[in-house]
Amino acid sequence: MASKVMDLIFWKDTERTGMVLTGLVVGLLSLFQLSIITVVSTVSLAVMCFTISVRIYYQFLYILSWGDGEHPFKSYLDWDISFSGEEADCYMQKAIVMALSAVDTLKRLLFVGNVFDSLKLLFLMYLVTYLGELCNGLTLLIISVIALFSLPLFYRQRQEQVDSVIAKIQAHIDDIKDTFQRLAQGGGPPPDPTPGGAKPKIQ
Repeated sequence: MASKVMDLIFWKDTERTGMVLTGLVVGLLSLFQLSIITVVSTVSLAVMCFTISVRIYYQFLYILSWGDGEHPFKSYLDWDISFSGEEADCYMQKAIVMALSAVDTLKRLLFVGNVFDSLKLLFLMYLVTYLGELCNGLTLLIISVIALFSLPLFYRQRQEQVDSVIAKIQAHIDDIKDTFQRLAQGGGPPPDPTPGGAKPKIQ
């Protein structure tokens, strides 16, 4: 299951990925004008009309001895999406651990377990208020879907350049964090980058 999803994200099958991406984006864009119930029912109706028509067409060809009678959607019917008991337990345990970890992190942020982390969340929420004035959640969801199908492939093709840029940005962020931490601790000179500290000069 996971491997097939990764194949879609990395465009292993261009035709299939294009169909999935187009369907998702068109469906989400439809929500701007129609309710989600209308969109889901209309899409389901269109898909069912298409699949039933293709199935009857292939059956008709088989009756006329113009086809082998193979099911046109056999590959989809054979797609195994089931989990064994052990796999289901493993995924459930991971989901529970992630949920509890998220709740614990949110608790520490809201009740100021660490001042700097809570201030970062406060600043982030302040920026989100401006983002909410520019676009709604549906727009962000569409952007996220497009990014999901484009950024991983872009990163794979430009991995060295992207890693270099990220390393530089991370270095600047670390410098800023160190500066704020020194200010919070009462100031003081920055740490000496040389091993063992500064050496006295010999006259």
